[in-house]
Order: sequence, then structure tokens, then C-alpha cells
Amino acid sequence: MINTIIFAFIFFGAIGLFIYSAEKFIKYIKLGKPENRLYNIPQRIRNTLSIAIFQSKIMRQRFAGFLHVVIFGGFLFLLIVVIEGFVEGFFTDFSFSFLGGFYSVITFTQDIFGAMVFFAVVFSLFRRYIGTPKRLQVEKSSRTDATVILLMIMFVMITMFGASTEKILFEKSEGYRPVSQFLASFFDNGSETLYGVFWWAHNIVVLGFLNYLPYSKHFHVLSSVPNTFLSNHKIGTKNTLQAINFEDETIEQYGAKDIEDLSWKQLLDGFTCTECGRCTEVCPANSTGKVLNPKKIITKIRKRTEEKGPLVVKKTEANPLLEKTLVHDYITQEELWACTTCGACVEECPVMIDHLTSIIDLRRNLAMMESAFPQELNTVFRNLENNESPWAFSPEQRNEWIEEFTDEMSKTNEEIFLKKLSNFGTADEVDIVFWVGCAGAFDARYKNVTKSFAKLMNKAKMKFGVLGSEEKCNGDTARRLGNEFLAQQFITQNIETFKKYNIKKLVTMCPHCFHSLKNEYVKFGIALEVVHHTEFINKLIVDGRIKTSGRTKEKITYHDSCYLGRYNGIYEEPRNILKKVSGNKPTEMRRSKDSGFCCGAGGGRMFMEETEGKRVNIERTEEVIRTGATVVASACPFCMTMLSDGIKALEKTEEIKVKDISEILIENINK
Repeated sequence: MINTIIFAFIFFGAIGLFIYSAEKFIKYIKLGKPENRLYNIPQRIRNTLSIAIFQSKIMRQRFAGFLHVVIFGGFLFLLIVVIEGFVEGFFTDFSFSFLGGFYSVITFTQDIFGAMVFFAVVFSLFRRYIGTPKRLQVEKSSRTDATVILLMIMFVMITMFGASTEKILFEKSEGYRPVSQFLASFFDNGSETLYGVFWWAHNIVVLGFLNYLPYSKHFHVLSSVPNTFLSNHKIGTKNTLQAINFEDETIEQYGAKDIEDLSWKQLLDGFTCTECGRCTEVCPANSTGKVLNPKKIITKIRKRTEEKGPLVVKKTEANPLLEKTLVHDYITQEELWACTTCGACVEECPVMIDHLTSIIDLRRNLAMMESAFPQELNTVFRNLENNESPWAFSPEQRNEWIEEFTDEMSKTNEEIFLKKLSNFGTADEVDIVFWVGCAGAFDARYKNVTKSFAKLMNKAKMKFGVLGSEEKCNGDTARRLGNEFLAQQFITQNIETFKKYNIKKLVTMCPHCFHSLKNEYVKFGIALEVVHHTEFINKLIVDGRIKTSGRTKEKITYHDSCYLGRYNGIYEEPRNILKKVSGNKPTEMRRSKDSGFCCGAGGGRMFMEETEGKRVNIERTEEVIRTGATVVASACPFCMTMLSDGIKALEKTEEIKVKDISEILIENINK
């Protein structure tokens, strides 16, 4: 009886303490701005089952993933042991043996997974101190925290096996426990006293572990499942940005300066970070020696929340910590402007943290509230305001490629299927509207891509319309650079043009235009059907409107655009086209598809200098060279520019050519 009273006191005290800690945590999270994350519930459930329960993303790194899956899976299977132990504290000799034969399945599984967890923990401890991967080389406090957690897990396993072994020795054990029976073979007699010691130790460690978690970076044990459920993975809004309502006069802060300016989900991300370093390992900025570390962006949000949260909750008015801000005091400008928004960090994160939205929200504060941005962006913003593109070309020059294309087609006596919408007033008279983009209209090199794609549509006898000088920047560059106000001006004007001509379907060559028009314009009141030119070309080939015969003998490798691949999942269509052209699949680089390495131009970095570390495009170009390819195919104007510059810098222009997929196809059709 006395044991039951003592256990009840410890059990309910521990549960009460955990509830107290959880309530504090919830209060800190609620300091963030409201955000709706409860739509598309079926997909969220699928995400949770796939990523959080079946650990699909953790296995992107197979060895480390296996260790984690063993520990996580062990915890799931051992939950029934924990429940059995807790109930036994109130009802002596309780067990689930009344389940009959199924109880042996449970005990067998518990023993096997318990042993696997024990050895996985031993090896994980070894990795923390000897042969530690670079991504796990963290501050001493974090390593100590990880050690404490691993030792507690190990002690849970030891006490579990100790208790079950003693039960076998004094013949009170039920079910089939192979590991415990093996351990029992080394001893002669059991002891109920020793069993009690193991039982008490096991339950106290479990309850201690539960109450340690809210104060540990391993809080993700509790928060990773809800964080995954609340993520936007495959929801249709992946890597899209929230719009700011500039007509709301109550808004005084644009972007995020401190934790109250972030959403509650962004604060939850901070507490969910496992500090595994996978995001850092794949970050192109960090990989090439820049100061940006995406893991630290998230952990600094958590640190700031932990420091400021209690003061705000208690309504403290005078404290030096209240004078600090997340930007500048915790996260520097240099970190934020180094990001290429490639999305590799988001793709790699096993607990579905969205680093990008936090980085862009912090950039918004710098751009719109403080005018604190790299000097070269003054020119970019000025060009956008005056010329409706990031470049210093007049809007009228958007028509030049049209005139060049018409002249070239006329010389071959081909029928021209291109139409300027301004000439007949509606998009209903064409098969599709071709959104050219700023690079496609102005960049001397990329205009050839524009004309190549137009020629392909012409050969397929597709009636396609263009806007010419009525087309404006889609707003992506301004948005990713934090200038949401300027971006929304373009979005509004373009939507007016779409409605004017009744435009509902677009094809574009630029992945940045593609992502913005397809996934972000819908938040501003227009739903467009947008396809990328590689999707469009692939369908023309499949439908037999363009004939290919695998003529080229060039060795081709393909560079995945981040905004086309990771942002929108388009990987196979470009490769299918290249296979049709050459008869073989393109040679893959070491990092490809959803593990592809950025060219370095996204997030406005196209218009900024790289003054720190190695240039990102050089890192990627060296990977191109290692394939032995003579042609690197791209499907993005920014990627083409960065790869071309890299090949030129490495003096490989004679050996390797950079071509868009449409150029490769049109060249081989015309042979």
C-alpha cells in the first residue's frame, strides 16, 4: 500500500510538472502571429504518417537514418511497456498477459527493439565524441544535452531488461522474451527486491525523461509529429510566401523584427529543431564558406523565444533583454542576405521546419522598415521601379525578340503562329499564352532560348500569344529580396492584364516566373494554369507534334533548377526530352533531383556580389566538369547565366557548352 501511495505521489507530481512546462511552452508559441494551418487535413494526415511515423525523410541519409529509425521505432513499440509499468504502480502484479498469445508477440517485439535501441544509443554516443560528422559538431552545451538524452534512453533500456530478467529468474514472467531469457541464463536466482529496484528506476527515469524534454533541444520528440502535420509539404503552398495586406492601416511592422512578428508556426519550428545539421550540410551558402547557417537561424529563433517569452508572458516592463531584437542582436544581416532560397534546407529537414519563410520575413523587415540591404540592390530596386524589370532596359525592348523571331521565320517561308495579344484583344483565340519573362526578353544570350522555344511551338503548329511590352516582372525577385510592397505592385498590374485579355493558361521558360504565377498569384485573386516549357515540350513530343530521333552524340548532363525541382517537383520531363534527343538518359551529377545543388542565383543573389568564400556557381560547375559531359543542359535563365560564368571562370568554354533544353532539341530537329 505504501509503495502505491509513493508511486502515485511521484507519478501525478511528474505529470503535473510536465503539464506546467507544456502550458508555458504553449504561451510562448502563442506570442507569434496567427496563421491558419488546418486546411487540407487529408494531405496533412498523409504527410504525418509518411514523414513523422514512417520516417521517410530521415532515411535520406541511410546510416544515420537507420539509427534514428531504430530508436524512434523502439520508443513506439516500448510504449506498452511504459503503460504496463505505470498501471503496475497502482495495481500490483498487473500485466497485459490477459491478451493471451498476442502478449508473447508484444514481449518478443519489446525485447528485440529494446536491444536494437540499446546498441543504436551506444553507437550514437560513440559518434558524438569519436569520428563525429561535421554537421554534428556543435557547441559543448548541445553535445552535453544530447549525451544526457542518450544516457537516459540507455538507462530506460537497461532497467527494462533488468526488471524482465529478474521476473524470469523468480518465474513470474509471462510471454516470450528472448533477450531477457538470454541474460537470465547468466544468473542462478532472482530477487524480488532487485526487481523492485529496476522497476522503480525504470519508471522514475521515464518520468524524468518526460520532464527533461521541454527544457532540451530534444523537445522535438514531442513536437515533431504536430510540426509535420502543420507543415505545408505537398499542400500546394510549399515554399510560397504569405502576402502582406498593405491596406490594413493597423499594421505598423512589415516583416519580422522580433519573435512577435513571426507566426506561431515559425516559433514552433524553433522548438522542433533537432540540431541534426542536415540543413546546414546541404546549404549552398554554408557549403561555400558563407556565414549563413540555416540551423542557427532556427535555433536563434528558439533562443530568443526562450529569453523574451517569459518576460512578455509575465508582462515585465524593464529588462535589457526587451531592448534587443531578433534581427541584429541574434541574427545578422549578412546571414540573411547570403540565402539563395534554394529550398535544400526545407527539403532535407526530417521534422519539416520551414527555414525560408522565416528568412524572407526577416529580410522584409530589413528591406521595407530599415532600408538595410546590400548596396547593389539599390540598382535592382530602381530598375524595377523605373523599367518594370531588374535590368536597365526600357519596357518597349520586350518586343525586340518578337521582331527578330518574325524575321527569322519569314526567311524560311514558314507560317508564323505567334500572335501579339494587343493586336486582337483576347487570349481565347490562341492555344496558350507564352510568358517570356525579363531574362527571356532582355538577356542577349537567353533571347536565343526564347526564340528556340517559340520555334518549337511554331513547328508544332501551336497558336501562341505574347504580351510583349505589356508584360512586367512577375515580382519574384522583389518578393525574395523582402520588398513585398514593390512585388505586389507588379502582381496587381499583371493580374489586371490577365483579366483584360482573359488569360487563364500560360507557359513560361523561367522557373521563378513559373512558381510565382502558378503558386503565389492565387493568393491575390487569380488562379492560373501555368506550365513550364519543359513540361510543354515533353507533352508535344508525347503527342507526336514534335518528332525526335536521338541524333546528338554529345554527352549531356542536366542541372536541376531549384525552383523547378524542389519547389515544384518537376524532375522527369526535362530528362525525358534529353533522352529523346540523345537516345540515352543524361549523365547525372553527384547531387541531382531533390538533392540538387543550387547555381547560386536564387533569392535575388543573381544581382548581388559574392565576396565571401567560394562562389556557389564555381562549386556547381566543378561538379559538371567531373561528369565528363560536353553539354550541360539547363531549364532556367538564372542557372544558364551562372553555369556559363562558372565554365568561363574555369576556362572550360571549349570543352563544355551550356544550352537550354529547347536549344538542344531545336538544333537536333533542324539537322
